[in-house]
Amino acid sequence: MKRKALFLDRDGVINVDYGYVHRQQDCVFVDGIFDLVRLANATGHQVVVVTNQAGIGRGYFSESQFVAFMDWMRRRFEERGARIDRVYFCPHHPVAGMGRYRQACACRKPQPGMLNDARRDLDLDMSASILVGDKRSDLDAGARAGVGRRFLLAGDRPGHAEAESDVDVVARLSDIGSALEAIGIAAARV
Repeated sequence: MKRKALFLDRDGVINVDYGYVHRQQDCVFVDGIFDLVRLANATGHQVVVVTNQAGIGRGYFSESQFVAFMDWMRRRFEERGARIDRVYFCPHHPVAGMGRYRQACACRKPQPGMLNDARRDLDLDMSASILVGDKRSDLDAGARAGVGRRFLLAGDRPGHAEAESDVDVVARLSDIGSALEAIGIAAARV
């Protein structure tokens, strides 16, 4: 039986996006992220991070620094009773990437490569899955991969509600949990 997933962008959804966050001391978690991940865990969703990390390609930090930071981040979730099942990242940039990282690839969102890899690796039913992003490229990648429900975390940024008619626009992560409960995808809040 195929599984469902909660796909999360990282910068701007899991942590506040201060630009190329890769050190523990620079990480501030977005309000509500631990509750949302616990809810997803409780309702049988695989929690999958899909994140563009052009800072690697630009030379701001290495792949090993990124992996170490994500390991640290995952431990913070575990300490709060939440689980991230898988992390996919794209280190490329088509213009600003250095060396092997300068390429137009299939994994950099809005391309669906990372989501398609997760579909294959985790045997996912994309139509029963959910994606949360804070940029149009996140949502477009989800649409191209066939993700059933997509949420734009807009925060206090004006103008998104009218411009994003093909997705659910929310101000806070807690709004996503409420929306999921209201339509019966989630049985109970954890």
